[in-house]
Amino acid sequence: MIARTLTLLFLVLLGAAWGWSRGSLIWTLVGALLGALAWGIQDGISAVRLLRWLNNGEVTGTPRLTGVWGELLDRNRKIFKKLEKKAQSSDARLEDFLSAIQASPNGVVLLDASGAIEWCNQTAAAHLGLDPQRDLGQAIRNMVRSPTFVAYLAEGDFGHEIQIDGPGKRPSQPNKISLQIHAYGHKRKLMLTRDVTAVQLAETMRRDFVANVSHEIRTPLTVLSGFVETMQSIPLEEADRARYLGLMSQQAHRMQTLVNDLLTLSRLEGSPAPGSGEWVDGDDLLRQVVQEAQGLSHTIAEPPHAIEVQPGLSVQVSGVRSELLSALSNLASNAVRYTPGGGHIRLGWRPRAEGGVEFFVADSGPGIAAEHLPRLTERFYRVDRSRSRETGGTGLGLAIVKHVVQRHGGQVQIESVEGQGSTFILSLPPTRVREVVTGD
Repeated sequence: MIARTLTLLFLVLLGAAWGWSRGSLIWTLVGALLGALAWGIQDGISAVRLLRWLNNGEVTGTPRLTGVWGELLDRNRKIFKKLEKKAQSSDARLEDFLSAIQASPNGVVLLDASGAIEWCNQTAAAHLGLDPQRDLGQAIRNMVRSPTFVAYLAEGDFGHEIQIDGPGKRPSQPNKISLQIHAYGHKRKLMLTRDVTAVQLAETMRRDFVANVSHEIRTPLTVLSGFVETMQSIPLEEADRARYLGLMSQQAHRMQTLVNDLLTLSRLEGSPAPGSGEWVDGDDLLRQVVQEAQGLSHTIAEPPHAIEVQPGLSVQVSGVRSELLSALSNLASNAVRYTPGGGHIRLGWRPRAEGGVEFFVADSGPGIAAEHLPRLTERFYRVDRSRSRETGGTGLGLAIVKHVVQRHGGQVQIESVEGQGSTFILSLPPTRVREVVTGD
């Protein structure tokens, strides 16, 4: 401020001196006024340059100013830099926030006051069939056409969530999307979505599991209760008594088998995958499986099946012997149970083209329709329920096989043609198998 005043005085005195040199008081006054005018023009130019710089709002490209305008310029420049840093920090936080929402497993859609899409993450786009770029500004009611959602939006009561069909692999099997709207700001809305397909599937499987277990246990219990009541209320001949006791024993064994299979599944699901320290002889497993299959065949089939061991590799398998034996025996016993008496069954080890080995069981039974194949390893799933119960199956055998194989890093493959038989294949990766080289 002092420098500015001194500059004014200097120019006024300079102008007055110029006028005094003209030899007249009037020229002295005129000179002083001209000096003041020159100072005013210079000061005005500096002010205009400062205002222009302020209007541009740019930190860079600052004009060179001195005096009070230079000081004011410097102070404003520092304030601008601070504001710019704050803005950059806010932008960075906003980007981090949007990145976090983008990575969320839940869908997020921001709607303006009119219900148009302001922003959505990729998850919501997948849930609702939206394009995050193309559909910005579009009314959400035009993009999500579900009648349930349209009614929900029109009603305006967002205190509860709804479920709609999302885009699925097939129109007949759409994904299930849970959706809820939350109001915020000035008439804006936040819409959250999540895929509950797996949850609903798990709940359906749980209900089916409970219903199937209840049904499987209720049937033999009903038979047992009936026989017990008969034996308690009616005098029986020894032959009838022995027959009833035999049937009761059969039903008790059926329940025991079911409980054992359930416990096996529970143990497999709740225990860690087996390590690679224990090696089991594949030929030994094969011999035991064949013996059990032949024993079962002589018990339930007339005439017995022709069970042939396919010549192949001599291998050792890394894993739990009891689990592997259970899986292999389940495949062989299923072939015996579902192949008519006198049928032909082949089984054995053979190499895989991509490495590793596979255990296969091929039968000459009636075969399985293609629509049943994907569901055969589900618990209690049966192609023919009456046939399964006649042969004593619990409906858990292939589920046990699938869990055992997955725990050992392999997979189950089923090939079947109606009227031509079926082939069940249990494959194991190279890391779980080593070939046994025998001497001549």
